[in-house]
Order: sequence, then structure tokens, then C-alpha cells
Amino acid sequence: MNPNKIYLAQTDTTAGFLSQNESGLKKVKRRPCYKPFLMEVASLSELKQFTRVPKKFKKVVRRAKKTTFIYPNKKALRVVKDEEHLKFLRKFGWMYSTSANVSGQGFDIGFAKRAADIVVEDRRGLWEGPPSSLLKVGRKKIKRVR
Repeated sequence: MNPNKIYLAQTDTTAGFLSQNESGLKKVKRRPCYKPFLMEVASLSELKQFTRVPKKFKKVVRRAKKTTFIYPNKKALRVVKDEEHLKFLRKFGWMYSTSANVSGQGFDIGFAKRAADIVVEDRRGLWEGPPSSLLKVGRKKIKRVR
């Protein structure tokens, strides 16, 4: 499996494009260069490679489901808990993730399958669901963004 390819897969929240190639994802999504992607990690130990979780919020991060946290270093990371999606994600450890649509538009299965290099479909199929919650972690408090 090549981490630089664009994968279309069902994530824990919605159908999404996944890759370790950030520029490739921006090209497929027709997304502005300044807008960052969130990262999905397969475990808490993998999370430690990218950021430090403030001690006050370690329990919140560990127990959160379908929640993306923006950390003080400006990285947005989500620890995936969904077993079906983890089977795919564990092969890479981490990946950039975004919804499978053109930036600012709705989900279109035809576009998503054409744009992806590889389509990964499990027993659930591909469907659009609500995005993950988005929380910004400060040193003293957490603020809800989405």
C-alpha cells in the first residue's frame, strides 16, 4: 500500500479522501493552499509523535469519540476508535483526512470514485455522515469550534 496515493474510504464519521500526500489531496479537493487538513491517527502513541496533549486534558482526549482536537501547535488530530476504519488506518499509522467532495460542495459518489486513486469499500459501503466535532485545546481551556 502506497501512502502517497489518494484513498477513498469510509471513515468513522463520513466518506473521505485519505493520504499522506497533502498536496495531492489539495489538488483533488480544489482547496486553497493555506487551508490545512486534519490528521487521523491509529493510536494515542501515534498521537504523541505529532503533538503534546496538555496534562489537564489527557483524559478528555483519551475518551473522546468522533472528535478532532486542534492542539496548541496548530495541528488538528483525531484518534480513530472505529474498528472498521482502524483496520485500514493501522497499515499507515496516520493519514491526512478530508471529506470526499470538492471543497465547499456536497458529497457526490461519482466524483469521489473518479478522483481517488484507490477505492476502499468495506461492508458498510460509502455514505456521507456528519463531520467530527472540532475542539480547540488551549493550555487552560477547550473551546468548541464545530
